[in-house]
Amino acid sequence: MSAATTATDAGLFADEATWTLRLYVAGQTAKSIEAFANLRQICERHLAGRYTIEVIDLLERPQLASGDQILAIPTLVRRLPPPIKKIIGTLSNTERVLVGLDLKSQPQ
Repeated sequence: MSAATTATDAGLFADEATWTLRLYVAGQTAKSIEAFANLRQICERHLAGRYTIEVIDLLERPQLASGDQILAIPTLVRRLPPPIKKIIGTLSNTERVLVGLDLKSQPQ
């Protein structure tokens, strides 16, 4: 996993917001790798060309955990667009992730 992965698209429209996402992990564990792979798949499908993922390894930079109040890992933090949202886990439940990121409304 790289420290930051950016998706760009030549067809990006100016009025479309770029999503800023942070994925907090602790090393290259199976859960960390799974969370990153699931996040990339969700972003490519629903935010193609409009997202930035920053992977923060808390084994290398533990001081960054307090800024976003990270209590468990892996944790995804949506920084932009506001408001800030957090999702804990491997992000394997796509429906839950879409609702948590406000990409899909909650089922009634």
